Amino acid sequence: MAAAAAEEEVAAPSSSRGRLSKLLQEFGWDLMLGSIAAFYAFMVPYTKVEESFNVQAIHDILYHHHHIEKYDHLDFPGVVPRTFIGAFLVSIIASPVVAVIHYLHVPKIYSLLAVRLALGFIVLLTLRLFRLQVKRKFGYHVEAFFAIMTALQFHLLFYSTRPLPNILAFCLVNLAYSFWFKGDSSATLKCLTVATVVFRCDTVLLFGPIGIELLLSKSVSLLEAIKCCVITALLCIGISVLVDSIMWQRILWPELEVFWFNSVLNRSSEWGTHPLHWYFTSALPRSMLVGYPLCMIGMVLDRRIRRYVLPVFLFILFYSKLPHKELRFILGSIPILNASASIAASRVYNNRKKKIWSWIYVIMLGSFIVSVGCSIVTFMASYNNYPGGYALKALHQADASTKEKLVHIDAFTAMNGVSRFSENEYPWRRRNSHRTFCNRNFTYLLNEHHSINGYKCLFAINGFSGLRFRRHFPPLALLKEPKVFVHGT
Repeated sequence: MAAAAAEEEVAAPSSSRGRLSKLLQEFGWDLMLGSIAAFYAFMVPYTKVEESFNVQAIHDILYHHHHIEKYDHLDFPGVVPRTFIGAFLVSIIASPVVAVIHYLHVPKIYSLLAVRLALGFIVLLTLRLFRLQVKRKFGYHVEAFFAIMTALQFHLLFYSTRPLPNILAFCLVNLAYSFWFKGDSSATLKCLTVATVVFRCDTVLLFGPIGIELLLSKSVSLLEAIKCCVITALLCIGISVLVDSIMWQRILWPELEVFWFNSVLNRSSEWGTHPLHWYFTSALPRSMLVGYPLCMIGMVLDRRIRRYVLPVFLFILFYSKLPHKELRFILGSIPILNASASIAASRVYNNRKKKIWSWIYVIMLGSFIVSVGCSIVTFMASYNNYPGGYALKALHQADASTKEKLVHIDAFTAMNGVSRFSENEYPWRRRNSHRTFCNRNFTYLLNEHHSINGYKCLFAINGFSGLRFRRHFPPLALLKEPKVFVHGT
């Protein structure tokens, strides 16, 4: 009896270690990527103007519920309307945690963190599904390098928790990629159709090349493709028109208006333009780092990946024709390019003991280290790029009195870190206005100007202004300057 008991005691820890090992083997890469994404969200909790619609919409859904007259978009509709469907989906997932936060009277900024983590969970879940298909098609080592490559790159995981329309579409693009690798052409087309019709009409630029590849490879017939896409599109348009007409209080299909504004009127160029080659010479090198040259090598080493990479390169080429360019517009291309890069990295790793390959392996490891350094620098720049959010937080901490306070926030401050999640409850009241703030009895002003008549500058919040190369270590210095000024009476 004693011997049996002793054997059970020895077996119990061994069994626990076995379960832990199996768990890490199954979800280890997800835990790594999720931890990095969560770290970015906690360290940089504030949001920019690009995210403002979905951030405010999620806030209003969670806090105002069916009282649509209180929703932010009715006062500040933005340049073009956006769909509420993504905001509803994220709100449903985050609502249990937000309810607890609200009940405990915890500051609302933690609700924003809950929302961002919920979105990050969705993004990483879809990325996991794609990664598993990469493993099935190309092997374990390629999957491992895919996860490592993603972890090294700052932008994808940083954006993964940010409620941009691009990120909502990105989830569906990841699903489309996983079905594409799996050989399910119908599901691939359905995912791309939903992404195009509901969240980002410019996904059609990716939809086209992938659709042509499916037709040329005879993975789907033209009739089947048309039938699948038309039925899915009509269903999605119906849902979008129903939901968004109620929320916007007028009949509309948001992505049609976005398409008209950006593509037909070409008004997006008012927000700045870049040269034709910018995505290939600036955006992709910055976002992919060591993965960018490796993805080219991967195409040469393994012909199987070419059928997937070429349509994605066409997507980027088509997008390059539009004058207004931003990295987030082509973020959906990175998983496929990372898959190609991972093939190259895996080939180098598997041949590392051979003489010539050993030198290539050392160079690759050195490039990984450089990529980590670049991601750290980019993170530090982003950390200091939300002066509006930090200014409002500092003001809340500076004035703890119970007297009612009315705060005016100018456009620059609102665009750089301030949202409804960052405002405190009574006695604080906030006004966003592009109109004059004179003679309105504001207690405080958050403004980009350092001097305002009738008010005294109390303090300033620094923000990122650039990088400077130095001859000593560290070779890069982060430059900061006052960005937001807090004025009081």
